[in-house]
Amino acid sequence: MSSGSFRRSRKSICSDGSNAAVSLQPGGLLAKVTALNVTPKTVEVASAGNLEPKHLKMLLSCLQTSINPDEKCRILITLGNASAFTVNQNLIREYDGLSIIAGFLFDPSTNVRVQTLNTLNNLSMNIPNQERLTLYVPKVLELIETSPVNSELQLCALRLLTNLSVCDKNQHLLKESLKLLLTLFVVSNEPAQVQTLKVLVNLSSNPDMMDDIVQVQAPASLLLLFDPRTSPAVLVRLLIFAGNLKAWRPSALVADDLRHKQDCLYRLMLDECSQLHSRVLPLLSHPDEEVRLQATRVFT
Repeated sequence: MSSGSFRRSRKSICSDGSNAAVSLQPGGLLAKVTALNVTPKTVEVASAGNLEPKHLKMLLSCLQTSINPDEKCRILITLGNASAFTVNQNLIREYDGLSIIAGFLFDPSTNVRVQTLNTLNNLSMNIPNQERLTLYVPKVLELIETSPVNSELQLCALRLLTNLSVCDKNQHLLKESLKLLLTLFVVSNEPAQVQTLKVLVNLSSNPDMMDDIVQVQAPASLLLLFDPRTSPAVLVRLLIFAGNLKAWRPSALVADDLRHKQDCLYRLMLDECSQLHSRVLPLLSHPDEEVRLQATRVFT
């Protein structure tokens, strides 16, 4: 990865939803589709709840035929706002809208891809939609790997991946990207770190994923982030991830085998010679209550 590119704890689930407001203008897209008499103003996401099924069909049709990136973005924002409602999530799926919208992950315009990810993120709050959208996990991972670090495109892709990694049966799709996620975590800014950790927490909550997680090559600098100066939002999730790892109990034979794997996560965080405990110890007196709670969990 170049410098320019690139759930739950066992008691909770990490998912992500993002809602945006859409600016409506007289004669604008939504006004044309809905035949509403619109005056200039900014309408919050709830306005999208007024869309009828026929309007969703028309928006999807317009999206397929549009060649203007700005118009595509406006349509995607409107569909994304409508997708905040379960009834619309289901309707869009029934109208084959998931594949239509996901097709714009391949659009040459970065803005179109960003809005596509935001729309899919809202749609993925629905379990049946998640099952359909797993088809696009490889493309989402590609966007995460090739986008500039800390870019909006990368962050939006991580948000979608968070929702798609909630269900255990989807998580095997991320096995080959564990190293990417750990590497991205240590080089990112706080928003991207939080989002990456949400994915890692989801994966580490599944015992069936643990063998793959502990074997992955991990950057040694990961331990440096167990630091009182690290943001509490990052620390809490990092400690949940560590607690999930500590709760895993390998057999003596497996543990011995892992000790011989150079730079693997097991040696870094779980082996007897690991510095994890010494890094976590100061966090037991951290001013943030949730940080203290999760630090205690690492020692239990």
